[in-house]
Amino acid sequence: MFEWIHHLVRRLQAFIIGVPLYVAAPSMILVGALDSSLLSLPEINDYLVVARCYHDPKSVFFFPLFAALGSVIGCVLLYEIMRRGGQAVLHRRFSQSNIDRVERAYGRFGFFAIAVPAVLPPPTPFKIFVATAGTLEYPRWRFVVIVMISRSLRYFVEGALAIYYGEYVIKFLKDFGLAILIFAAGLCVVGLTLYLFKHRNDPDETVVPERSATTSD
Repeated sequence: MFEWIHHLVRRLQAFIIGVPLYVAAPSMILVGALDSSLLSLPEINDYLVVARCYHDPKSVFFFPLFAALGSVIGCVLLYEIMRRGGQAVLHRRFSQSNIDRVERAYGRFGFFAIAVPAVLPPPTPFKIFVATAGTLEYPRWRFVVIVMISRSLRYFVEGALAIYYGEYVIKFLKDFGLAILIFAAGLCVVGLTLYLFKHRNDPDETVVPERSATTSD
């Protein structure tokens, strides 16, 4: 039933590996944008980054940025759709229980509610966090910066691992997902400490702003 997906991924892999960088880069941005917004091809960005970096090790220093940029563009598109469509669109796409959990995460953890699922490997869900950010009118500039940094970290790590583990890095990430989660949690603790120290005089900084027409971007 899903043979066409495997065929598509294989063809994309061969394409991304075989074409020059000036073709592969915009192609990676396009694939990332489509996957993070309207389509849903689990692991496609990760798989293509792994493939390119494995066959062209020097590209590990810059190719993950194209995947991250594409993901950011796609996330912004979904963010804007949800920001304009509001709760009606959100409830058609996701269950109420999941929405409630994500909204509580935003209220309690602030930007970490975006950063952690963005940096963790598949099959960690992420689109519901993007959609909820749009519905809650989370500040746009902050949303873009968080997603770009988090996705860049994820793809750079995968690209580096690809040099040693090749196309099996996705399986490696799944098998060692707990270790990755612990590492990400450690980064979050450090980031949270620095963030709270910087904003120690503004204890409400991490609370998601209420919906309003004057919400800043």
